[in-house]
Amino acid sequence: MSNNDVIVSLDIGTSKVRAIIGEVANGTINIIGVGSAESEGIRKGAIVDIDQTVQSIRNAVDHAERMVGIQISEVYVGISGNHIGLQTSHGVVAVSNEDREIGEEDIDRVLQAARVIALPPEREIIGIVPKQYLVDGLEGIQDPRGMIGVRLEVEATIITGAKTAIHNLRRVVEKAGLNVADLVLMSLGSGYMTLSKDEKTIGTILADIGAGATTISVFENGNLAATSTLPIGGEFISNDISIGLHTQMENAEKIKLKFACASINDASSDQVFKVPRIGSNSEKEFNQVDLANIIEPRVREIFQLIRAEAARMGYEDALGGYVLTGGTMTMPGILNVAQEELSASVRIASPDFIGVRDPSFTGGVGIIIFLTKTLRNRSAAAPAKKLPSKKAQPADKEQGWFERFKNWLSELI
Repeated sequence: MSNNDVIVSLDIGTSKVRAIIGEVANGTINIIGVGSAESEGIRKGAIVDIDQTVQSIRNAVDHAERMVGIQISEVYVGISGNHIGLQTSHGVVAVSNEDREIGEEDIDRVLQAARVIALPPEREIIGIVPKQYLVDGLEGIQDPRGMIGVRLEVEATIITGAKTAIHNLRRVVEKAGLNVADLVLMSLGSGYMTLSKDEKTIGTILADIGAGATTISVFENGNLAATSTLPIGGEFISNDISIGLHTQMENAEKIKLKFACASINDASSDQVFKVPRIGSNSEKEFNQVDLANIIEPRVREIFQLIRAEAARMGYEDALGGYVLTGGTMTMPGILNVAQEELSASVRIASPDFIGVRDPSFTGGVGIIIFLTKTLRNRSAAAPAKKLPSKKAQPADKEQGWFERFKNWLSELI
């Protein structure tokens, strides 16, 4: 496996940290390794404890490394949160080649020109997504390489975020012994993976419902048009179960994963389980209908909030309807509730790769798909973006024992 074949994504969520290793061969993506660990130090999608988060990242990466038998040194890190902002920008440059053929250098220069925008001191640019290129006034060009022209323009979306959140995210990854190759907006990755070209064109709302937060992204005219984050998710359901059944949060989470049903109509009274009670040595018996009576009101509220936020963003009547993903969407009966509350076409999306066919892996797998599609055309001109995921380089194997000893001695001194 050569270094240029591997992309590693890191999804730091509220309930889980996931490291996903993707192998890209001849444009085909294979997921060859997945590492997952319980997430500590994250609340509602934000880092609240550096050391605990670092340990969670190490655990997830170690898990992925053992599965594949390689050492991960560089990762693409997913970023999301209510601090993310989108800003349109325009860049213009003159084509530099004498024969006026547009090359990779011209595209890099026009994208850099688009990045020159006024930003408050507390914000930082995360990335830039070109909407379209213009060559001598001709619009609607997606890839201008090889075209002849004098003037090259780009209309782009600049993704910005809060410096504090960005630096803390980079810091926890670096303290875990990894290099941050780049930050990738989770909404972009999820959108590239779950939405068809037509869905992204006509206008579709993608809702990623995680444990601590729900990210709502709107795609229109082929691009990410708006994004927003609500501080509500599956953890709120677990909290309601904990209060309603008078049991510890840890027990509530286990009960939710094993017996939960989002709709009372779909629940079974024959499904019975015992719950250890707080402040008592005894256990009390409940059935799935009892549990659904607690869960359904909260699930309906989550979808009501999603619909209200979509309306606030100006996309209540998106033609493509809603596409739902995220770990919370694995709950039985949740699709029926979503269709009732959102009053639109609704479907649940998940990755279609062996080992990750679960909505909770959408973000991590989406990062790999997004990078593969966006970097495929630029790989030859941007070798810095073709990132290895092995610490050991081939040159190290060619060194003799004396050279290795000399290097070790120089490091020691």
